[in-house]
Amino acid sequence: MGEKSVQKRKYIIDKARTVFSEKGFKNVTMKDIVDACEISRGGLYLYFSSTEELFLSVLSDDIGGDDEEAVLAAVSGNATAGDMLALFLKEQKKEILRKKNNLTVATYEYFTLHKAAVSDNPLKRQFDTAVRIVEKLIETGAQSGEFYCENPLGCARNLMYVVEGLKITAGTIGVTEEAIDKELMYVLEGLVPDELNN
Repeated sequence: MGEKSVQKRKYIIDKARTVFSEKGFKNVTMKDIVDACEISRGGLYLYFSSTEELFLSVLSDDIGGDDEEAVLAAVSGNATAGDMLALFLKEQKKEILRKKNNLTVATYEYFTLHKAAVSDNPLKRQFDTAVRIVEKLIETGAQSGEFYCENPLGCARNLMYVVEGLKITAGTIGVTEEAIDKELMYVLEGLVPDELNN
């Protein structure tokens, strides 16, 4: 694919992201994408054959694999596990509060309608990656005495279930920044040793 084609494909994906974030998955048609991109139907079909193919491309574009390596590299540096966990959760909070181009509702619609094999589900891969990041941060913090946790994997999963629940809540009924902070702090308070809480 030439440079011009690569740029056109990226343009279509960027415009489609906005359409999917506004309308969800099931209500989007190829005509919606054609209109948003201001291209011909044939021009769109040169790159994508269906809204499903396009949506999966949008998701693949959004779900990066470098986060885990970046966090693990940072942990091996000067930052404490607590600092890194706070930074990770700050990024999650931004994603929860993001109104524009938020694909949460569309993503859950898609995977409700299309029961993809578990190994093919990019949402599951993203969740599992986040759990591994949090688990590593909790383990590192527990080793340094910053945290107390007998089950880092269970705690990491619990924290990410809370984050995912907040994403859905934000995209459906709404959630305040204060409510997000309270829910995340409730989970994190369980990690701090009692002597540091007093």
